Amino acid sequence: MVANQPLLQGALVAMALVALGSLMRPAMPLLGGVIRFFGNLGLMAMLVLGVLQVSGAGGAGTPIDQIRSLIPGLAPQQEISGKTTRIPQGPDGHFWVLAQVNGVKQRFLVDTGATITTMSPEAADKCHLRADPALQPVELRTANGAATGRRGRIRELRIGNVVARQVDAIIAPGIGDTNILGMNVLNRLASWRVEGRVMVLVPHHPSGPNIEQSLQ
Repeated sequence: MVANQPLLQGALVAMALVALGSLMRPAMPLLGGVIRFFGNLGLMAMLVLGVLQVSGAGGAGTPIDQIRSLIPGLAPQQEISGKTTRIPQGPDGHFWVLAQVNGVKQRFLVDTGATITTMSPEAADKCHLRADPALQPVELRTANGAATGRRGRIRELRIGNVVARQVDAIIAPGIGDTNILGMNVLNRLASWRVEGRVMVLVPHHPSGPNIEQSLQ
């Protein structure tokens, strides 16, 4: 339960520092005082962040949101809003989506300059994405030099209320651990747009917990 509550984790750590500082203060006043100070500072930070989280203050891209993005579990997350999926811009200026590839969770960088969705060999293996020997390999230029990418097809790709099936993908060595979501997925949507610092995905047929419909 605590593992899923980063604010509670932070508060417990801060309380432990306060207690430790209090115990050390009689023998080592200076060190104990410093530890106690940072413990109290941590408690105040957790209190402020807790209020912000409950109130919903700080939209994507605001200073508050950027501070929250530095703390695991408090970073702005994509969300389903009505018939759309909304993806906040990350602190690095890019849009990152959390997807399920053949039922396995993966993180993708949205790249509107990429024609086809690309995955690293390690991620493809975890998602049971296999290269199709009948499809022509692709020559790639990566940060590590030239490489040969193999073509495959993702059985099912889910992002929020977006579902795409039989998605062409390239298994590309040399791209590190960054998967790329290309235009071959975005082009299947009814529409997509960027509103300020939020990317909005609009599927033809929004998928819900009890809906199994794919993109056109």
